[in-house]
Amino acid sequence: RPIGVPIVGQLLLGLMLLFKKKFLEAIRTGLKTQTVRVWKRRYVRAGQISYIPGVGRIRILAIDEVNLDELDEQDARRDGFDSAAQLVSEIRDLYRERLEGGYRVFRIRFERTEEESGQATIES
Repeated sequence: RPIGVPIVGQLLLGLMLLFKKKFLEAIRTGLKTQTVRVWKRRYVRAGQISYIPGVGRIRILAIDEVNLDELDEQDARRDGFDSAAQLVSEIRDLYRERLEGGYRVFRIRFERTEEESGQATIES
């Protein structure tokens, strides 16, 4: 489990996913329903409740490990970008060192929810 993530019984409490401020309104209005993260390992799972500061709770619908070049126009729209090229460029700029260091790319689809949950933090 990630360092600092509390365990209650056997249940992993929801993680706090952090986003740049420019994406918060699109998440609040439902225009952004996906994020791509570059992590050493999978930190969330489908069905898990997570928290986004400034937005509220989300439910993870799916998490898939992908190759950056597999991201398409539908991924771009779900992620709040105009094109797959723009999305991939942003990911390469944000995560250059991680990508060069062998980290893995995860596509995470989510929806907003009002369900209550505990939270911990993991940075993008």
